[in-house]
Amino acid sequence: MSGEPVPIAPARNVALDTSSFTSSSSPSLWDRLSTWAAENKTVVYTVAGVAVVVTAAGVVYYLSDSRKDSRPAESSAAEEKKKQSKKDRRKAKKEAEEAKKEGTPKSDAEPEEVMRKTPTVEPEDELPQVDESTIETLSEQDRKDYAAKLKAAGNKAYGSKNYNEAIDLYGRAIICKPDPIFYSNRAACYNALGEWDKVVEDTTAAVALDNEYVKALNRRANAYEHLEKYSEALLDYTASCIIDGFRNEQSAQSVERLLKKVAESKGKAILAGKEKKLPSPTFVTNYLQSFRPRPAPEGLEETAELDEATGKGQLHAGLIAMGKRTGDNYDHAAKAFDKALDLGDLGDHEAFAYNMRGTFRYLRGENNDALSDLSKSVELQPSMTQSYIKRASMHLELGNREAAANDFEQAMAQNKDDPDIYYHRAQLHFILGEFAEAAKDYQKSIDLDRDFIFSHIQLGVTQYKMGSVASSMATFRRCIKNFDKVPDVYNYYGELLLDQQKYQEAIEKFDTAVEMEKQAKPLGMNVLPLINKSLALFQWKQDFQEAEKLCQKALIIDPECDIAVATMAQLLLQQGKVTEALKYFERAAELSRTEGEIINALSYAEATRTQLEVQEKYPQLATRLQGMGGGLGGAPMR
Repeated sequence: MSGEPVPIAPARNVALDTSSFTSSSSPSLWDRLSTWAAENKTVVYTVAGVAVVVTAAGVVYYLSDSRKDSRPAESSAAEEKKKQSKKDRRKAKKEAEEAKKEGTPKSDAEPEEVMRKTPTVEPEDELPQVDESTIETLSEQDRKDYAAKLKAAGNKAYGSKNYNEAIDLYGRAIICKPDPIFYSNRAACYNALGEWDKVVEDTTAAVALDNEYVKALNRRANAYEHLEKYSEALLDYTASCIIDGFRNEQSAQSVERLLKKVAESKGKAILAGKEKKLPSPTFVTNYLQSFRPRPAPEGLEETAELDEATGKGQLHAGLIAMGKRTGDNYDHAAKAFDKALDLGDLGDHEAFAYNMRGTFRYLRGENNDALSDLSKSVELQPSMTQSYIKRASMHLELGNREAAANDFEQAMAQNKDDPDIYYHRAQLHFILGEFAEAAKDYQKSIDLDRDFIFSHIQLGVTQYKMGSVASSMATFRRCIKNFDKVPDVYNYYGELLLDQQKYQEAIEKFDTAVEMEKQAKPLGMNVLPLINKSLALFQWKQDFQEAEKLCQKALIIDPECDIAVATMAQLLLQQGKVTEALKYFERAAELSRTEGEIINALSYAEATRTQLEVQEKYPQLATRLQGMGGGLGGAPMR
C-alpha cells in the first residue's frame, strides 16, 4: 500500500508514509512534520506568531485565548438579545439563519444598532433635507445632530426591510458626517440586495476611515467571496480574526473555507498544467522496496544479452536501470517500460511488462492509465498477485476502499501464501485506524517470510500506535539484532526514540542510518535519516543552523524530496523567515503528485502568503500578532 513502512514521525506523531496516500486518507507529507498532530489529525505551525491548524480539509486559525475589548460603538450579541422582545428574538434568529447560509455572521449582516432599542425617529417629513449644496451652510453641531437622526431613520428602514429607503437615509447621513459606521450600514443594505460591488465600495470607504473596523472587514470579505475574489476575501477575514483576537468563530471558519477555496482553485490550475513526471528518488525507492525483492523473470536476468531494439530488450534495460535506484535511472526505466510495450513481441513477459509500466505510470500520478495497465496484467496472467496489490493501492488512493479490499481478496484467491498481500492489506487497515487488524496482517506477513524487514518495522509502529510501547520497543530491539546491517531499522527506531524525547539515543540511531546509507547507496541514499536528525536537533537544542544545514544536504542529494522541502519551510517559519518559508511551501506544491497533496501544500502557502499581506497592509498588527502567538517563534515545531 505504501512506499515504505508507515513510520513513527518525529516527536509524538505516528505518521503515514507519503508515497501512496492522498489527503483523502491522510494529511500526506505534512504528517511527518507534526508531533501531537497525528493524534488530532492536524498539523500545527506558526505563521508570523499566529498558530494555524491544517487538516486534510484545509486550514483554520487556532483560536487564541487572547481577547480584544469590543469596539465602544458595538454591543455584544448577548447584550443585544437581552434588549429584544420574544418576537424580535424569533425574527432575529430567522434572519441569523439566513445570514449564516450566506456565509455572513449575523452581527455583520445587520447595521449598527438595528438590533438595539431604536431611539425616537423623526417623521419622514421632519427629517433633515441635506445635499452637497446645502451642507456647507450647517454648523458642525447641526451636522452631527442631523447625521444621528438620519442614521436612526436608516436603521428603522433597514429593520422594516425598506433597503432602498435606508440606503438614501444613510447616504444623507454620510453627507453630514463621513462616519465608517454609516458606510458600513449602507453596505449592509447593499448586502441584503445582493449588490456586491457596492458592498465592497462602501466597506472600503469604512475601512479607510477605520482600518480596524472588524464588521466592515467581514462584510467586505463576504462580498468578495460572492464575487469569487477569494484571495481578497481571505485577506479581509484574516485581518478581522487578528484584530478581533480570534474570538469570532464564524470568521475563523471563513478563513478555513477561503483557504480551501483558494488552494483548490490554484491547485486545479497547477494540476492541469503539471508535467507528469516521477517523484523524488527517495519516494520511488520507498515504494518499490515495499514489495519483497523477487528474481527477474526467466530470460530477463541481469546477465541476459538482449537486443534493445526489441520489446524484451527494453524490458530488460528497464529492470537494469531500476536496480540502480537513482533519479536518472528511474526515468530511464520508465521510458524503457513504455517502449517495451510499444515494440511488443513480449511473449510470456507481456503481463509483467504491463505491471511495470502501470507501476511507473502510478508513480507519475497517471492513475487511470495505471489502473488500465494493471487490469490488463491480471487479465493476461491472473496468478501475478503483485498486480492486484498495486491496483488495490491505487483504488485506495482514489478513495475506493471496497475495490481495494476486493483486489486483496482476488490476490489471496490466486496465492493465499503470498506475504506481500498481508503486508499491503495491513497498510490499508493502518491508515483506516484499524490497528488490531493491521497488527494481525503484519504478523501473518512475518510468519510467511521473516526476512522482509519492513513487516517487522511496521508491526513495531502499529504496536506503538496501539499504546503497547514496551512491545513496540522490544520489536525494534529484535529488528536491530536480526537486521543490524539495514539502515531503515535504525532510522525508524530513532523516530520512536525521538517520539519519547530520548534525543541523544535518537540522534545516534539517525547517524548510524546515515553512515549505512552512504556506504550502501552513495548515489541514491535515502535522505529521511538526515531529515529526522534535523528535526531532532531543532527539538532538542533549538539548533536552527545545524537543522537547516542537514535539510539542505538532503535537498542536494534529492532535490525533489517533498519531506525535505516541507521540513525546511517549517524551520524557516519557526525563525520568522516567512518570505523564505513561502517559497518552500510553493515548491512543495510543485512536487506534490495528486490534487489532494497539492491542495494541502497550497493551503500552507496561502496561509503564509496571507499573513505577509496582512502585515504589509496593516503594519500595526505585527506587534499584536507577536503578543498573541508568543512572537515569531510561536508554537514549537515538532
